[in-house]
Amino acid sequence: MQQLALSSWLVSGDVFAVVKQYEPTLLTPYSLRLHLIEADRVATPTTSGIITPMLLTTGKASNGNTIYDGVEVNDDGQIEAYHIRSTYPFELGSTTTTWARVQAYGERTGLPNILHVMESERPDQYRGVSYLAQVIEPLLQLRRYTESELTAAVVESFFTAFIKTEAGAGDNPFNEVGSSLPEVSRDPNEYEMGPGQINIMKPGEDVTFADPKRPASGFNTFLRAICEQVGAALEIPADLLLKSFNSSYSASRAALMEAWKAFRMRRKWFVDDFCTPVYEIWLSEAVARGRISAPGFFADPAIRAAYLGAEWIGPSQGQLDPTKEITAEILAIGEGITTREQATIRLNGGQWDANVDQLTRENEKLRAAQGQVDQSTAASGTISAALREAIVAEAIKSIKEGDKHENA
Repeated sequence: MQQLALSSWLVSGDVFAVVKQYEPTLLTPYSLRLHLIEADRVATPTTSGIITPMLLTTGKASNGNTIYDGVEVNDDGQIEAYHIRSTYPFELGSTTTTWARVQAYGERTGLPNILHVMESERPDQYRGVSYLAQVIEPLLQLRRYTESELTAAVVESFFTAFIKTEAGAGDNPFNEVGSSLPEVSRDPNEYEMGPGQINIMKPGEDVTFADPKRPASGFNTFLRAICEQVGAALEIPADLLLKSFNSSYSASRAALMEAWKAFRMRRKWFVDDFCTPVYEIWLSEAVARGRISAPGFFADPAIRAAYLGAEWIGPSQGQLDPTKEITAEILAIGEGITTREQATIRLNGGQWDANVDQLTRENEKLRAAQGQVDQSTAASGTISAALREAIVAEAIKSIKEGDKHENA
């Protein structure tokens, strides 16, 4: 649901999640359910006084509140409810559209009844804007240019012959054999081009072709220039947008780090608008049902905030050169610049505490297995692996000391 909500937010500009309650079952002991709503279904009802539906999106609710694109706002600018339609706009063959008014917050609990995931850019903005809204025009022109280049290249690949003859055009036998392909047009004002196409021309007619030289030599340069502009608007470097890392290691790493600044920022917004509220609603139900003991959860907001404290760890950034970046993390830990937990999150998105527990169990198994090996080798009269390593290390030390004496 996070993946679907995130993609819908970026494409449509916002997404809604209606909080519903169902009867618990043995396998689902909680009543919490989430119903994701497409942004197009949240709109101003046609019964709210608007004259032209889908064009004028502002109306009035029965209680006097103003409705902006399905978001009901009171005189103080506070969101009180959302209006959701049962069908999609311009849906063919659908039933009669009905509207449901969902209050923003529950009257008894104060918890949200509907979650609205969006990015606000201006005050008093109640609906979101698509992530690609600012680059739609460059992308449209880039698509047209690419299609034009492709069409020109296909046309240039045609092998077409034009025949000048003094005889009548109908006396030439070309293109008159039976075929499953469509017949060639005999319109005197129409000439066709295609693979192996032969056109019969009238006396005195001639055809001159320009040399298009497709694809154009500057196509790749122009394409990358547009992608750089699009990437700058979307806060994504062109190398990452095109997934073409042909620069140096430093340039590629700088591009990746710059992109992740925007990724982490939007991930934080998404967590605050979607993940954290869902976690709060679920934990409130779990405490109310007695499945989780949390004294003071409903009594003190400070205690409640402490119980709700959580860190959401998503996928890690990844490394271009793991050796260099892990070495840098080790040095930062040694100087107290970062912690082992923070380094673990950055490198692979793991949890340092869980890693320590797992390593403890693994080391215990290795020691137990090593002890069994040592006992078996002692019984057979051979030296243990640990003793063998100690002998080898002592021998290497003696050799190094001997080399020092020789050099002296």
